[in-house]
Amino acid sequence: MFLFFYILTMVGNLLIIVTVTVSRTLDSPMYFFLSNLSLIDIVYSSSISAKLISDLFFGRTIISFRVCMLQLLTEHLFGGSEVFLLLVMACDCYVAICKPLHYLVLMRQCVCVVLLAVSWAGGFLHSIIQLSPVYGLPFCGPNVIDHFMCDMYLLLKLVCTDTHVVDLLVVSNGGLVSSTAFVLLLLSHGAMFHSLKNLSQEGRWRALSTCGSHITVVVLFFVPCIFMYVRPAKTFPIDKSLSVFYTVITPMLNPLIYTL
Repeated sequence: MFLFFYILTMVGNLLIIVTVTVSRTLDSPMYFFLSNLSLIDIVYSSSISAKLISDLFFGRTIISFRVCMLQLLTEHLFGGSEVFLLLVMACDCYVAICKPLHYLVLMRQCVCVVLLAVSWAGGFLHSIIQLSPVYGLPFCGPNVIDHFMCDMYLLLKLVCTDTHVVDLLVVSNGGLVSSTAFVLLLLSHGAMFHSLKNLSQEGRWRALSTCGSHITVVVLFFVPCIFMYVRPAKTFPIDKSLSVFYTVITPMLNPLIYTL
């Protein structure tokens, strides 16, 4: 089942990247950001799904410390980059709907490249802040993680020293990034919906069709993330199901939502 989901994720996202790259008509900023979102989903899903599928096939549920840290770095690097990229895509939607006459000037190619670079830089900074305090901690206790991937809260349970300061840093970093981004996305979409009253019926439908897919992806991605990171550093039984949702299901659904 997970192999089937993974194949759908790869095919769907690669199809978007190839289509945007070879098509001369899909040269607007929206498609530029969408192809980069697909690239992030490919790497983000592969960092989790490939190990999960291998473990299920061969029954070898072992991971080294270095590979665990690499998986954690990749997860937060590309997950954080996706958070910031979704914010950039919301800005693109806002300018297209609320400032249509200035769109070509405000969202020219150099601006789009800078916004993309800022998204990657934000994801990199987020991943370094998450990983740095954990990497140097003493892991001298049990070495079993009750999960299918290396997650921050589960690793902190294996540390044989006081982790209250690290817990606060992890929660404040992950929770602050996800909750702040979600609030900004809600505000931007609220402003867009407010501006729709000045458009004709046809214009409203076109605006909703342009940003409806983005709103759907935002909800699917942020709701599980906020539940996972905007809370005390504890684990719950539902964590595994939510992790499957935002690491396996959401990257698979993104290309289906956008292409439809």
